[in-house]
Amino acid sequence: GPLSERPLMEVRLGELHTWISTCDFSLQGLLGAAQKAWNSYYAKYINVRRGGPPGISMLLAGYCLLSYSWNYQHFKRHRWRKYH
Repeated sequence: GPLSERPLMEVRLGELHTWISTCDFSLQGLLGAAQKAWNSYYAKYINVRRGGPPGISMLLAGYCLLSYSWNYQHFKRHRWRKYH
């Protein structure tokens, strides 16, 4: 099919620049891409006949890592004031 309709994993390295230029980087396009990614994740890991816990545990682990990274600067700043 056309290059713009191919998923990222099917794009060759030489075609990457052209593929990126066909992407929609507007707010609506980014929200649509996020929704498509969530639907794909949900269909593959959560909404399956067997094996719901691996998908949910991956989601929780990702949330924990993201939460820690958001608060890391706060911890680093607090530690610096305490010892210096």
